[in-house]
Amino acid sequence: MSKWLPGALLAVLSTTSANAAPLLHDLFQDHVVLQREQAINVWGRAEPGESLTVTLASSSVQAKVDATGSWRASLPSMSAGGPYQLSVAAASGEKQVVDDVMIGDVWLCTGQSNMVLQVHRALDSRSEILNSTNDSIRMLTVPLANNPVPQYGFASPVKWLKASPQTVPEFSAVCLYFARELQKKDKVPMGLIAAAWGGSKIQSWMTAPALRSMGGYEGALDALALSSKDPIAANAQWASIWEGWWRERTKDRPGQEPWSAKPNGEWKPAPVERGYWEEWGVPELAKYDGMLWYRTNVTLTKSQAAQQATLALGRVDESDQVWINGRLVGAAGPGGEKSYPLPPKVLRAGENTVVVSVLDTYASGGLPGSMESRAIRFADGSNVVLNKEWRYQLPPANAAYPLRAPWEATAGLGVIHNGMIAPLSNLSLRGVVWYQGESNTDEGDQYQALLTRFMADWRTQFGASVPFFVVQLAGYGPASTEPTESGWAKTREAQRLAVKADPNAALAVAVDLGEYTDVHPANKQEVARRLARAARHVLYKDTAPPSGPVPASARREGDAVSVQFADVTGKLVAYSAARPIGFETCGAAAGTCEYAEATIQGQRVLLKSANSGTATRVRYCWADSPVCTLYDTAPLPAGPFQIEVK
Repeated sequence: MSKWLPGALLAVLSTTSANAAPLLHDLFQDHVVLQREQAINVWGRAEPGESLTVTLASSSVQAKVDATGSWRASLPSMSAGGPYQLSVAAASGEKQVVDDVMIGDVWLCTGQSNMVLQVHRALDSRSEILNSTNDSIRMLTVPLANNPVPQYGFASPVKWLKASPQTVPEFSAVCLYFARELQKKDKVPMGLIAAAWGGSKIQSWMTAPALRSMGGYEGALDALALSSKDPIAANAQWASIWEGWWRERTKDRPGQEPWSAKPNGEWKPAPVERGYWEEWGVPELAKYDGMLWYRTNVTLTKSQAAQQATLALGRVDESDQVWINGRLVGAAGPGGEKSYPLPPKVLRAGENTVVVSVLDTYASGGLPGSMESRAIRFADGSNVVLNKEWRYQLPPANAAYPLRAPWEATAGLGVIHNGMIAPLSNLSLRGVVWYQGESNTDEGDQYQALLTRFMADWRTQFGASVPFFVVQLAGYGPASTEPTESGWAKTREAQRLAVKADPNAALAVAVDLGEYTDVHPANKQEVARRLARAARHVLYKDTAPPSGPVPASARREGDAVSVQFADVTGKLVAYSAARPIGFETCGAAAGTCEYAEATIQGQRVLLKSANSGTATRVRYCWADSPVCTLYDTAPLPAGPFQIEVK
């Protein structure tokens, strides 16, 4: 399959006028690493109609610039080695030269904050940084960017950096340690592209066509497409979707919703001067994550209401949607101080109602900015500060985690892909390392389909055989004292099943590496070792199992259940006890699971519990932050799973 962009996507990326210098895309900088043993794709921009000669080492090819100013060329594959020189020469005399080019393996390391996490924040960072010099490991970090349409270039300048004590502190720790582990057996140059964004959902990394093919995203994608042309119309379209979602869950009638003139329910005083709602001294908000409604009124003169104006909200943690006089005027995700240009005629003389929904998914939430930062600012330079009484209201539990605006960076639809992955889409890769899922733990039931479609989506851009190495979610949060339903466990199971069904993917189990008070566990060295083991199994046909023990079957034996394991290195062992813990036997319905007494018998585990004689399912390590003790002698943990009893 061709690794060039699909025609429709290429057309979008090529609409900008040609830029004569530089000739090469910004990806091709000094110290770049290009993929060995595959056709080497190179591209850039120049004057339309220009003839180019592209040379790498002793190979040269010709390229012609098309009418949009874009060109591309494919150089013959090469074995690992270097350094070489890459050059592009135009018939008109213009030339660009890239030095110190290495041929090796190129890895795209992507996901959310656990992939972002830098070496200086990881375990044993002082020693790791001091001993990090390695001329053959190089990293390019893609700058954060989101966009409603696919982009040709990066949002800001990029550089390929060699591993050294001066550069490594800011490198992605997992990505660096993964390459280092691979080099222990395969001593070739490693080119690492780190493209990750903390808090990002998987949907933001997928293309719009992939999301449309899944169904359910069409309206939001239409609003997103409209946002780059007519933001006011896009807001109106999104408002219709979001407000319909709210009414469906709450059964509010039009005119009774929280953003309306006469909303349902009680609105309690909100001491916004205290900042985060966890600091208000309100017990129901002390540890609350989810959405909270804020409401206030502001009185304007006829002259003020007639002016162009902007609503400033100051800092918001994390994302927000804002209504004025019942009309949605803006929605945005985390980052920076918020302000929204107001549509004409949304303000009126006299009393105006401002309603803000704030969603917080982690740690503290609310409107932590100063009182003065929340104001309506007018075209004449004056402003009215929103320092009157604010009130708040909690949503129903089934509406606490609302739909997110499609143009939000971390929770939008395809917008991170457009800003950070589309510029790479012609590149030849060795593989993709994916460390994401924490932000989708409220969608565990959908995540298997999302991850499966995501891998297929990226293979249309980087090649049908590109392998994926997926880090399963680590444990996070307090340990459970009884069987429980868990969005984190569902997401881990979705990761396991998506990878199991894909012959060109492998899983790195990390549940035992979590830290219950920190969603960012520091032991990235072990994560990288497990990823490298998985990669050696898939790519280099290493006979060792890619991960730890995996369930093969569960069968009833009298009043007990026997779970047979495969991919066991050596034998099954239990740490710190004679028997493993973490097993549950369950009926078909939720809430029917019981902890089971487990006994290791060779490569199987025998389970007995109050309901084991009638159990239809077995779960293992099923909680946000489970304590699990079953390993093999590799030593690698048996990962979380749910399996039917046959």
